[in-house]
Amino acid sequence: MRLLSSEQVADVAEVFRLLGEPNRLRIVLACLEVDRTVGEIGEALGLSQSLTSHHLRLLRTARILRAVRNGRHVAYAIDDDHVRDVLRNMVAHLTEPHDHAHHTHNHAEEEPEP
Repeated sequence: MRLLSSEQVADVAEVFRLLGEPNRLRIVLACLEVDRTVGEIGEALGLSQSLTSHHLRLLRTARILRAVRNGRHVAYAIDDDHVRDVLRNMVAHLTEPHDHAHHTHNHAEEEPEP
């Protein structure tokens, strides 16, 4: 992977900062597989319409979600497969069984047997 410019690093950090807020992450995960309206998102997550709209505005600005117009209704969807893949991979990483004993990174403690 090529090195990123300072501006690119700041942009990536901002995306992770946005996703670090639990309600925003829940909104994005709710839109992972299916487009959802503001009302559907708010109802599913127990958030007010104004709070949901505020979070959606930030997520759209960061190109995490996009608005999809269906006649008079606007639904929200994951902006592209890159975003979808990152989220799916992170969820898979954190929900798969793991054993920390096999992932030690302290090689100083690993003495070869005589």
